[in-house]
Amino acid sequence: MLEPSWHETQKVQYMTTATLERIPASQTPEGTAPRSISLEFSSASEVHAGLEEAVAELIEVAAHDAACGILVTRLLPGRYTVALDESVPFGETYESIAA
Repeated sequence: MLEPSWHETQKVQYMTTATLERIPASQTPEGTAPRSISLEFSSASEVHAGLEEAVAELIEVAAHDAACGILVTRLLPGRYTVALDESVPFGETYESIAA
């Protein structure tokens, strides 16, 4: 009878990070909310939640403006911009891939 062979496996955990960059205060009028959020993810598993959070933040800003919707643009793998965009109808969110 053959004995089953057991292989020791090593689990490797990687730390993943997401960065949220806001427009510097010097580029926005005093007291106004950002109209664009840049995001960078090191793991695909972070993208969905990170984009949802950024969209939710800009929905609050758009609700006060009521003149535009939100455009989510994939710039590179793991890099996105979420921005208020006048070409997007109010209350809608569009997705785009930069060429």
